[in-house]
Amino acid sequence: MEIPAQDAAHMARAVELAGHGHGTTSPNPVVGCVVLDAGGQVAGEGFHAYAGGPHAEVVALAQAGERARGGTAYVTLEPCDHTGRTGPCSLALLAAGVARVVIAVPDPNPKAAGGAARLRAHGISVTSGVLGAEAERGNEEWLTYARLGRSHVTWKFAATLDGRSAAEDGTSQWITSPEAREDVHRLRAAADAIVAGIGTVLADDPHLTARPGPLNGPASAGRGSETRVGWVAPVSETRPRGGAGGGEAGGRRPLRVVVDTRGRTPQDARVLDDSAPTLVAVAEDAGTGLKADLLRLPRDGRGLDLEALLKELAAREVVSVFLEGGPTLAGEFLRRGLVDRVVAYLAPALLGSGRAALGAAGVGTIGEMHRLTFDEISPIGPDVRLIARPATQPGREQ
Repeated sequence: MEIPAQDAAHMARAVELAGHGHGTTSPNPVVGCVVLDAGGQVAGEGFHAYAGGPHAEVVALAQAGERARGGTAYVTLEPCDHTGRTGPCSLALLAAGVARVVIAVPDPNPKAAGGAARLRAHGISVTSGVLGAEAERGNEEWLTYARLGRSHVTWKFAATLDGRSAAEDGTSQWITSPEAREDVHRLRAAADAIVAGIGTVLADDPHLTARPGPLNGPASAGRGSETRVGWVAPVSETRPRGGAGGGEAGGRRPLRVVVDTRGRTPQDARVLDDSAPTLVAVAEDAGTGLKADLLRLPRDGRGLDLEALLKELAAREVVSVFLEGGPTLAGEFLRRGLVDRVVAYLAPALLGSGRAALGAAGVGTIGEMHRLTFDEISPIGPDVRLIARPATQPGREQ
């Protein structure tokens, strides 16, 4: 359908507002809202800032006050029609007296859906599908979680230009720049869980914690020409607090998850310290004396059933996973079609030999390649960050 310019402009602003909630709304979606008065002037704006806080519509309507009566509300996700931690947004819109509601994406959650139908039943004009693709992209973690019943997975890796993540002797610190590493910590901080394999734990003894620094934005250092399409990496510490969002989330510590089929994680591993909660995923039949929070999963071949892992994490309200495992674990996630987004940091350096960034991923011939499409190409200090996703993602964008 042809979208009126005014609808496109105001919905684009709502999508932008929704992005301010990245990293603080889980297990809720990110949502933005713009309210116009009867004369078509912006009367209120808002976004869902944190789980349990006021929804985007409520924030925007409060700002608009009586000016909302007879006006139009633009919202990136269908207004909820159920009572959870807060009341139904459909009723809030009705009480405010808006005459029209424009929606980008219908709500796939059967518990919350129905807002559009309720509004129409009460004589409100409802238009749906405006900038749906853009709103989907900004809310893709939660939409994957709601539609597929599993956590959304972003695989991150750092490598040289020839695709090496470590030298022949196993050394890997540091391939990329301090600016790139700061950026990784910002992405970690926005995720619900950070996942690594036992190989990484044994080789590097990582903390797997989020320690975001003071840089202002995902490409703040070394900005130059850049191309961006769709999703832009969330930056929690530069997100507006209060104001249009109506509150703040406070500190978060992403869950650390170790994929450890046989339960070999050392008891003194740094990933088991008290700096963040940790879950160790082991096989159902693994005999281990490891004293940790264990998640027992069925085997799938030589490793664990990774889809079962993501469904178990979703049941624990883990919406987004940041995968930082080594090449073997990354290859298994990719082989099973469980990578939703790839974030690659490439350093202007060459090794020629050493460990590849990606292991076996189920590709036997060139026609079986996992093809991706780029969302963003941007400089990070002396390095380049590439953000891409599988060319086909059935079930994720509908």
